[in-house]
Parts: sequence; C-alpha cells; structure tokens
Amino acid sequence: MEYRRIFDTIPEQFDRFRPRYSPELFKFLIESAAIGPGVQVLELGPGTGQATEPILDTGCDYCAIELGENFCGAMKRKFGTRPNFSIVHGDFITHDFGEKRFDVICSAATIQWIPEKIAFSKTFELLRPGGTLAMMLTVGDYKTPNEELYHSIQKVYSEYYRPEKLYKDMHGPFDYAHAADYGFAAPEKHEFHGRRVLTADEYVAFSGTHCDHIVIPEPYKTRFFEGLRQAVLDAGNRIVFDDTYVLYLAVKP
Repeated sequence: MEYRRIFDTIPEQFDRFRPRYSPELFKFLIESAAIGPGVQVLELGPGTGQATEPILDTGCDYCAIELGENFCGAMKRKFGTRPNFSIVHGDFITHDFGEKRFDVICSAATIQWIPEKIAFSKTFELLRPGGTLAMMLTVGDYKTPNEELYHSIQKVYSEYYRPEKLYKDMHGPFDYAHAADYGFAAPEKHEFHGRRVLTADEYVAFSGTHCDHIVIPEPYKTRFFEGLRQAVLDAGNRIVFDDTYVLYLAVKP
C-alpha cells in the first residue's frame, strides 16, 4: 500500500487520538487570512477533520479534497449537513480543479506528503492573487516533561521499532520555507503551545496512528506496543506532551 494511504486504514483510531490544534492558532489564522462568509477555502487532506470545524464555523465556502475513502466518509458524517461544506474524494496531485480558484488553502500535516514541486506550484496556481497558503503541524515534546520515561521508551524503540520503511523515507524531503521558490512571499512562521496528558492505553493508541508504527511487522509490532504501554504504566500511567503548534503562512502576491 502507498504509504500516504495507510492512515485511512484506521479512521476511528485516527479520529479519536490524533492531536487537535490550539484555539489561539485558529484565531490567528482566521484573522490573518480574513476567513469568513464568501471566502473560498480549500483544505488538503483533512483526515477526519482535526483542523476543519473552526474554519467551517466562520461561514466560509469550504471545500476539502481527501485521498482516503474512509476519511472522506467520516468527514461527510461529521459535516455533511453544513450548507457551506463540500468534499471531493480524490488525489490533490492529479485532481483537475478546472477554473476553480480559492482565497485560502489549508493543510494540517498533509502537504508534506505531496512532492514539494507539485505542492507549491499547484497551490500557487489554485490561489487567487493575495490568497494565503496556511500550513499547520504539531511538534510533540515528551522528553522534557518525562526525562526518565523518555529513556525507557527509547529502549523499547531500540529493541522493537523495525518498520518496513522509515518515516523520513516515506515521502521525500519537504521544506515549508521553499514556498518562496515557487512565487509565494517568504512564509511567516508562528508558534502556539499546549499540553496533553495521556494514559498508557491512550499513548499506545496515539502511537498507533503514526504511519511508520502501523507498518511494523509482527512479531515486533505487538512487542513494541506492549513495551510502550508497560513503560508508561511503570511511570505512573501518565505521559505528558508539551506540544508546539506550528503555522506557516505564505501569501501569493
């Protein structure tokens, strides 16, 4: 299976355990990109809608394009009754948008799965002049707040983390700053912060939404997740993530 399609095999788990973004990030994005009624917004690969609802709530004309069939179904069940919601089940790389153009294009941890040249050249083409490309991602730090537990988890990784292919090899290099090489103004980077506290079972379920963890073959996969669970149980059944929510904004002149 193509690696960027793996997430669609676990829609319920993905929906429940993938982190959301901070309200402060959405407030900043909505104000900066002037998202509201009449504004045409395209979201790339929304998954099960981790970043969708705050955008929809503005009353904008929202459209998504989603590669995963199960994810697409989940999005329709969640938002299908909203009059300003629409979704296309398709591949952004190959989909023909015709003459359709957008004021804002959003990506929440999706655009890096698209080859850089296609990602930036096609979003640039699809945006109206003055339009905004908004790219979000989450960086989770569990080392700083759980030093001893972190090292216990690394031992589990050393022993059992044997995926078919490493994450860094799954989609090639991608640099958000390179948007400027395709006609965008230099992207502005903004950071927001939050914290998650997970139990052992929640941490295992969250870890099981990572593409390179899903493809660990047996018997290593079972041993890997059992090792993660036991490490957190031994630490008091609690692991803390200090999250940084990163937002890149690139404007088409």
